[in-house]
Amino acid sequence: MVHRNPHLAKLASGYLFPEINRRKREFLVHHPEAKIISLGIGNTTEPLSPHIAHALAYAAQHLATREGYSGYGDEQGLPALREKIAHVLYKGSINPDEVFISDGAKCDLGRLQLLFGCQATIAVQDPTYPVYVDGSVLIGATGHSTDHGFKGVVYMPCTPENNFFPNLTTLPRTDLIYFCSPNNPTGAVATKKQLEQLVAFAKQNKSIIIFDAAYSEYIEEPTLPKSIYEIDGAREVAIEVSSFSKLIGFTGVRLGWCVVPQTLCYDDGTPVAKDWNRIVTTIFNGASNIAQHGGLAALDHQGQEEMKATIAYTKKNARIIRSALLELGFDAYGGINSPYIWAKRLGKTEKSWDIFNELLETSHVVTTPGSGFGPSGEGFLRFSAFGHREDVEEAVQRLQQTLR
Repeated sequence: MVHRNPHLAKLASGYLFPEINRRKREFLVHHPEAKIISLGIGNTTEPLSPHIAHALAYAAQHLATREGYSGYGDEQGLPALREKIAHVLYKGSINPDEVFISDGAKCDLGRLQLLFGCQATIAVQDPTYPVYVDGSVLIGATGHSTDHGFKGVVYMPCTPENNFFPNLTTLPRTDLIYFCSPNNPTGAVATKKQLEQLVAFAKQNKSIIIFDAAYSEYIEEPTLPKSIYEIDGAREVAIEVSSFSKLIGFTGVRLGWCVVPQTLCYDDGTPVAKDWNRIVTTIFNGASNIAQHGGLAALDHQGQEEMKATIAYTKKNARIIRSALLELGFDAYGGINSPYIWAKRLGKTEKSWDIFNELLETSHVVTTPGSGFGPSGEGFLRFSAFGHREDVEEAVQRLQQTLR
């Protein structure tokens, strides 16, 4: 018989979010009358805005005409979309040919591992989005699992005590540094000074930063960087990954992008973008042409206004949740420049899954256990602001009734 890929056996028994769904289903078996409200998984809930939806519909209908039909497109994406991303979102700080359109940031984060192979060492924020570690596990870059994670992975504690930014002076060198700002799950946003330190650290150690900017448009404070490329020297040490999922509700439509500057090179001087282009053209046939036309519409003037309205709706949800948690005696972080609130009950030492179960059983509210994001997440919960306003308000009312 064919042997199983041994790296699959190293993964945790269940990915975090399927485990949440399993517990929710089990609860409903015993409480079928319960109405569960989810403040857990970061899935969008609001309808697509009219201008963007119209662009998707037009693109689909246009495919039914001889002059409008298109088969395979450029694997790197529509030239017009690459150009718009470079000029609208990056204000010309990158070149259009450095933008590679994809079917989402999560997919890119998995494919990027192919650039560096199984010998690459990695550092991740702790807590961190699980895909950074799990994607590395799948390619064999992390060694064996341990009680505190995986051998070969450096966990960078990012906690309230260090303002959610790691102490770089204590960290060993790694090939790759995964960094997310605004952060999922903590909602923290790195300052310009902090990112300057990160870029300098990567340069000194000849490392590559994989910068996840999927929530960048939630940043409202003008002094906070939305892109790693706002930092001098970042083009020599950083790849940036981003997505339309949380910006315009494309979680199911699937559209993202990856920026690989031409100035980013391996130790032998080979441009990383050259290999990324080879990978993209080998195992990917390009993002949906319909989805890409939706992305184009999102980046014109009307689309930008609708994007801002969608984000503002979610951020108001975040303010409602954050305010309620503070009132109920939680330490609450994020929720200002981010759709996530990172919260822990004051004066209590408790396990994340225990708090998760308590809120599920008493308030019928689903959250995300912080321990699922790494060792430093123990005792915390992540609350997601993605949801209908009436559900968010009802969930908050239930928490206020049961936790007071």
